Amino acid sequence: MNIILLQDVKSLGKKGEVVKVNDGYARNYILPKKLGIEANSKNMNDLKLQKANEERIAAEHLADAKALAEELKDKEVVLHLKQGEGGKTFGSISSKEIAEAAKKQLGYDIDKKKIQLKESIKSLGVHQVAIKLHAKVTAQLKVTVTEGK
Repeated sequence: MNIILLQDVKSLGKKGEVVKVNDGYARNYILPKKLGIEANSKNMNDLKLQKANEERIAAEHLADAKALAEELKDKEVVLHLKQGEGGKTFGSISSKEIAEAAKKQLGYDIDKKKIQLKESIKSLGVHQVAIKLHAKVTAQLKVTVTEGK
């Protein structure tokens, strides 16, 4: 019997796949536990429409991420660090502070987890910060750190 999996099933397949299983296994395990449905023509058509919808939504997310990356390319965020004698800075700039400044100064709501800093910024000057907007799209944001209060 052919079954469309509604969930990932260990050693059988992933969600959305059509797999061939024994009739008894399908009737006694997969169908009662709602792990899959019978692969008849109606269900196959529904699966096809669902996959097309998911692809369309994924393409929209990718396009939105590319557009945001293009907008962020020319934007700049200004942050301040205290500086003592000899050019030593007090504290550092973290991804949380960059996200808050982007929201306050630019109006973009960027998740701090998407900001990719190898380590906190501890020096004055201009820094390029990578922001992972999508699996395939990474934007660059210019962060200027100045001496401040």
